[in-house]
Amino acid sequence: MSDPAQTTDSDSARLAELGYKQELHRGWSGFSNFAISFSIISILAGCFTTFGQAWMNGGPIAISWGWPIISAFILIIGLCLSELVSAYPTAGGIYWWAAKLGRPVHGWFTGWFNLIGLVAVTASVDYGCATFLNLVLANTVPGWAGTFTQAFYLFLGILVLHALINVFGARIINRLQDISVWWHVFGAAVIVAILIIVPTSHQSPSFVFTETINGNGFTGGSTSGLGFWLYVLPLGGLLTQYTITGFDACAHVAEETRGAALNAAKALWRSIFYSAIGGWILLLAFLFAVQDAGAVTEGYGFVGVLLQGALSSGFFKAVIIISTVGQFFCGMSCVTSMSRMMYAFSRDGAVPGWRLWTRLDRNGTPVWAVVAGCVAGGLLTLPALYQKNGAPIAFYAVVSVAVIGLYLAFLIPIMLRLKAGDSFEPGPWTLGRRYKVLGWIASIEIIIISVYFILPTVPAGVPFSDEFDWSAVNYAPIAVGTVMLLIGVWWIVSARKWFTGPRRTVDLPAGVATADAPVAVLD
Repeated sequence: MSDPAQTTDSDSARLAELGYKQELHRGWSGFSNFAISFSIISILAGCFTTFGQAWMNGGPIAISWGWPIISAFILIIGLCLSELVSAYPTAGGIYWWAAKLGRPVHGWFTGWFNLIGLVAVTASVDYGCATFLNLVLANTVPGWAGTFTQAFYLFLGILVLHALINVFGARIINRLQDISVWWHVFGAAVIVAILIIVPTSHQSPSFVFTETINGNGFTGGSTSGLGFWLYVLPLGGLLTQYTITGFDACAHVAEETRGAALNAAKALWRSIFYSAIGGWILLLAFLFAVQDAGAVTEGYGFVGVLLQGALSSGFFKAVIIISTVGQFFCGMSCVTSMSRMMYAFSRDGAVPGWRLWTRLDRNGTPVWAVVAGCVAGGLLTLPALYQKNGAPIAFYAVVSVAVIGLYLAFLIPIMLRLKAGDSFEPGPWTLGRRYKVLGWIASIEIIIISVYFILPTVPAGVPFSDEFDWSAVNYAPIAVGTVMLLIGVWWIVSARKWFTGPRRTVDLPAGVATADAPVAVLD
């Protein structure tokens, strides 16, 4: 067994080669690194909160077939990123890779896409958690109406609590990540068992694997023709694409992980792989447990309608509580990842007020980065206060912002890796010659989903249509477009003159060269 102290010294030396002094506390194990991404992916969060999106946009086939197919593409993206984190195990790694493989402008745009994506994913997870807590309270507390307004205030309370945990629980945050893994594993297993044993009847395999639904109003509700297959059904892919995201957390906490060049790389793709398997089992249990498919399509309150029809009150509450706690763990992990990325990006002077965001407390926690990220998440979700109907349009818009921001941030370094070719110096975990085909597959998939998730999700959100309603607008393209415009203008007017990419905070002693490590090629 390797000596932890020796491993930490080796990690610090490698970090110095990359230009940074070891300032964050390197106390995370490889399992803890895996745990944060597994927790952020959180099948207890995404599979519950965005199931309605897939159900209304394709129905059972969007879930039973859509989940494994899209998961395979996401795993390819993860393998590409694993190779990069192995070569460059730094906090905020995504933008660092882009700047290293390209030019400062690549690092600039990647960093901002990544940061806005992480803020959005934190906001969406905590809002989803608040929605489920709202449901629990509505079924438990007399007089609790469970309104959108109540959900929003619960959301703000959860954001504050997650900020406090990350600030004052810094010494145990990695242990909480470990606990989160087992909560997700055993919690999902319990829910699957309940959905198999408790309902008095189950749907047929034919329903689960062939049934189609178009409940969003597009194409007149038709489940055939190009409109359904090329527009409606792909919108259902948001379930998988959103649930299995945030796995870049393995890179963001690399400077806190022992043996990061190998452990973070393995943790990244494994978190995707195991989540994909567990999520599919959980989703199939949902589909087989549906009692009244017609009732579910009447609105987006999928979980309440399905589970209350299939389960008794006690089992219903148990399932919702298990999911809510899992979502709480997920949001906690999101704040950790977001704050580390903001700290790292600020360390290189990219974020206004960077001196404040890089300030560490005695536990090595970027306290103000935690606070700033949570405040930004609250502001991004403000439109949720103006919901007018049963469809959580604002929630799905924030989800789309998260997906687009994060995956565009992944796209840039993957494309630059393809451009680098054989000049790329791999770390101890590498794809070998497979990087070309996997890199192109990953890039094309990201471009396609980024286009789909800026499109209207309901007819009332289509500009200039007779039924247009601002409360139904998918504001993801507005948010993402505004960010792109601002950071683009900022780059042209100012940032290109002073942002030079990663700044060295430590100098290597004279005569010290970059260490070569043995290379393990993907089997």
